[in-house]
Amino acid sequence: MLVGYFGGTFDPIHRGHLDVAEAAHRALGLTRVYFIPADLPPHREAPKASAAHRFAMVALALEETPAFLVSDLEMRTGGPSYTSVTLDRLAARGVDTRRTCLITGADAFQDIASWRDYPALLDRCHVVVVSRPTRPAPQLRETLPSLAARMILAGSSGVTPVPATPSILLVDAPTAPVSSTEVRRRVAAGSPLQGLVPAAVEEYIQKHGLYVEKA
Repeated sequence: MLVGYFGGTFDPIHRGHLDVAEAAHRALGLTRVYFIPADLPPHREAPKASAAHRFAMVALALEETPAFLVSDLEMRTGGPSYTSVTLDRLAARGVDTRRTCLITGADAFQDIASWRDYPALLDRCHVVVVSRPTRPAPQLRETLPSLAARMILAGSSGVTPVPATPSILLVDAPTAPVSSTEVRRRVAAGSPLQGLVPAAVEEYIQKHGLYVEKA
């Protein structure tokens, strides 16, 4: 059983996030994918919506996909949600992290050298890197030449077998050209979100008045 973990701020979750998870799930035949909303992201400004709201929106977005689940692993950490610390918490729960897949977009992975405990964390789990509109995953071989030998192009023809030792698995698949920043901007402008977020997430945002400038 191979499980994926997809961490992020999800402020809010959008179609691009779901496309990344689906691409990883399909390319590697993952049994489950756990979305892990960060309480406090280490490399970004504080989220606009509370952890509780972001967790609720992720849960709504995943309702129709049984293989996708939301985890509260990072909801009450009291500090930044570092990937290496998340792996520590999974290991403490008895998870063999060397048989798990950390999922991320190629745009985020290009800054891997700035992540806490790099490069040691790459020996603790597989990393599945999925293309984003401005950053094709295969391009990372040129962007990060020191890691190129560890990179495997996955999902080009059916399900890709995952090596026994932690590797960087590149998945070149189309993902929606949308960002959480764009979604928040459209909400603030009163513009529709059709096609950018699941309908249940849009309804939740409207119901709770999220991302609207307070008078």
